[in-house]
Amino acid sequence: MLTLDDFNFDLPPELIAQHPAPERTASRLLHVDCDTRRDRNFADLPQLINPGDLLVFNDTRVIKARLFGRKESGGQIEVMIERIVDRHHAIAQIRASKSPKPGSRIVLEDAFTLTVTGRTGASNEFFALELDGAGDLYVLTEAHGRLPLPPYIAHAAEIDDETRYQTVYARQTGAVAAPTAGLHFDEAMLATLKEVGAELAWLTLHVGAGTFQPVRVHDLAEHRMHSEQFEIPQTTVDAITRTRARGGRVIAVGTTSLRALEAAAQSGELHAGPAETDIFITPGYRFRVVDRLITNFHLPKSTLLMLVSAFAGCATIRAAYRHAVEQRYRFFSYGDAMLLEKNLESPDHAV
Repeated sequence: MLTLDDFNFDLPPELIAQHPAPERTASRLLHVDCDTRRDRNFADLPQLINPGDLLVFNDTRVIKARLFGRKESGGQIEVMIERIVDRHHAIAQIRASKSPKPGSRIVLEDAFTLTVTGRTGASNEFFALELDGAGDLYVLTEAHGRLPLPPYIAHAAEIDDETRYQTVYARQTGAVAAPTAGLHFDEAMLATLKEVGAELAWLTLHVGAGTFQPVRVHDLAEHRMHSEQFEIPQTTVDAITRTRARGGRVIAVGTTSLRALEAAAQSGELHAGPAETDIFITPGYRFRVVDRLITNFHLPKSTLLMLVSAFAGCATIRAAYRHAVEQRYRFFSYGDAMLLEKNLESPDHAV
């Protein structure tokens, strides 16, 4: 039985990247294939892609989800939007000396007022909020909010972060965390991938703030994932079908792209359209869609470390992370990248 301790590792704090590389493609790339580890540069990626391969990107766009304000009683609060449900409703985490009660009102950034309508989430960890009066939460958060950098980045969001914590292909507004594997790509890289004969496809998964919530149970079977919205266009399903027919490989750019594709194929067939997923991928899972994964390095004891261990193999990932620490790779959102080959000895059943 796997436990939380199986996914722990020692990480020197100075290896946590606080700022992005000078250029998007200037990061390093660790290519991992079973017992083989090759130190590359991310700019080398097109050399590792075959004609006929398909790369699938998550085109979500990060909203300015972090806001400060006060309760009617005067107490200071910090709000982290988890999801904008529609123009007038959102769910959020709220930090305050005392949690606001249903029916109470909060004023954010001295600009707009919300009413707390209740609690929601698997453990009631989120607050349901309703905008008072006219307005549009998408517009108001963009005008008054702050970019929600991950908690392990020590500085407040700066002007450069507003560009570099978005992918160059971000189109669909709704995430509160970036799909960070995509941060390494620039327009020139995308063009080069097409020139070498690769095909590019897109999906949308709006990353929630729950992605940073730690696993709090020792027995992984007891953990429940936060739910996230995603949508896979029919054009992407068709592109995957073509890729399979010509013998190409499906390469997920980021764990969010992988989760969306695997969630949409739980019936055994990949389905297009909008949906939600709380899929929890751990070792023993059988991957139905994805052959290769481009990803960053992940937090100890995190669900994403469990996912990549399921994909490449637990021993392979442990060795790769030891190598990355020894070679001083940069970790997490603004850090370096990995190209993982799927463990071909994965079981033929899902758990």
